[in-house]
Amino acid sequence: MVLPQLETFIKHRKIIALVAILISITAWAVELAGVVYVCPYCRTQRTVIGLLGILLLLPIAYHWIFKYIALVIGFFGAVVAANQHFMGWKKISAGTFNFHEHIAMDPFLLSGLALTGIIGLVFLILQQSKPE
Repeated sequence: MVLPQLETFIKHRKIIALVAILISITAWAVELAGVVYVCPYCRTQRTVIGLLGILLLLPIAYHWIFKYIALVIGFFGAVVAANQHFMGWKKISAGTFNFHEHIAMDPFLLSGLALTGIIGLVFLILQQSKPE
């Protein structure tokens, strides 16, 4: 099995950025439509994912100021996602954990995915170099 190389992700960064923005817009639409409950953790995570997607799309994403902005926004989003995810681990330790009735809306799983995505987007932004 061949694992994808970092260069592959850098090469396809615009697609990744558009997917991140689409995820953010879809998550906001689902909440605004009243399908899921209002969650400040989720709102923060979906907003951060969208903002990082926008930063990744910018042609000047290689500049240190944009990398710094991505780090600040990403760190905030990662802390929020980690806190929400850790609450699930607390419930597991206490023996009170249950998955959400609809597994696709489970906050434990979604916060883990958001944490992974946010860190991945920040890492990808930090890898941007000035086009030659």
